[in-house]
Amino acid sequence: MIKRKLKIFSFFSGSGFLDLGFEKNGFEIVFVNEFHPAFMNAYKYSRKKMKINEPKYGYFNGDINEFLSNRKDELQQWMQDARKDGSLVGFIGGPPCPDFSIAGKNKGRDGDNGKLSLSYTNLIINMKPDFFLFENVKGLWRTARHRAFYEELKQNISSAGYVMTDRLTNALEYGAPQDRDRILLFGLQECILGKRDIQAFPWERHQIFTLDEVKSFSWPDTEPFCKDSKTNCPEGIPAELTVEYWFEKNDVENHPNGKDHFIPRGGLVRMQTIYEGDVSKKSYKRLHRWRYSPTVAYGNNEVHLHPYKERRLSAAEAMALQSLPKEFELPTEMTLTDKFKTIGNGVPYVLARGVAKTILDFMENEY
Repeated sequence: MIKRKLKIFSFFSGSGFLDLGFEKNGFEIVFVNEFHPAFMNAYKYSRKKMKINEPKYGYFNGDINEFLSNRKDELQQWMQDARKDGSLVGFIGGPPCPDFSIAGKNKGRDGDNGKLSLSYTNLIINMKPDFFLFENVKGLWRTARHRAFYEELKQNISSAGYVMTDRLTNALEYGAPQDRDRILLFGLQECILGKRDIQAFPWERHQIFTLDEVKSFSWPDTEPFCKDSKTNCPEGIPAELTVEYWFEKNDVENHPNGKDHFIPRGGLVRMQTIYEGDVSKKSYKRLHRWRYSPTVAYGNNEVHLHPYKERRLSAAEAMALQSLPKEFELPTEMTLTDKFKTIGNGVPYVLARGVAKTILDFMENEY
């Protein structure tokens, strides 16, 4: 049994949804890196509101590549210090992914964001954390030319002495109310593996549903939009995967970010014609209160409408669909664009929590 502390250096942290899943479930976040100043400010703001301690080695608002050059020694010293009490050090991060997204730029490894995946894996190879987590969009897994790049990254890490396991995982499996696929790649140094078998990594231990099970439920169909209507949850579906369940759970109407939504300058008439549950269009998608949401991502002119109100979703509602705790909030002064961008970029909290618990189980047990 290994009962050593597990300390996390977080990269591409955004506003910290992935980190929150780890720090609430047995890990200590000791360093945070995020390039976008508004996201970093939101990270600090949310932790202060939740009374979570600041990371021991602080925040770095800048380019990860600095730790491959002029700040390399500084990071090495922090890691050495973190291990002094016998702790294991891990890296977690999800490099920006529009270059691998089917709905994004699709520039792949040569795009500015695509290059950051290589930077992150090079950082792992150079700094040699005891374990790591890499997460990204399904396009890196399912698109042939992107998959070749992904396999190349894995081979580079393997050559540096790591053993790995990966899985294409959907947030629905962990109880988040949205259909969102993510690649999860977990690795650890071979010398840390001990008697464990990486092939026995218990990916499914903390999952609540299988994807086939979720898709097999008799979800309600579309119906005409009716402002402020009241309906009951149909029988035979898991209420905890529905939009309305999470709106109520997080008391979104009274949340500090409950009024944060874009006001349409035009298109209200068009908005009123979209049926509840019609998510078939590229842009105007009206969620169904008794179904789960499409992927919570609002770029490329994708607009998600409230099931029974004549408006777009609020930031509080979008955060509820990301399964964040009710007490998580974003700064008042943060722009609406930045609020919805950081929400859409984040890892659903219950997915992050489940993966953190799974890694903890694996690290604490000899198999």
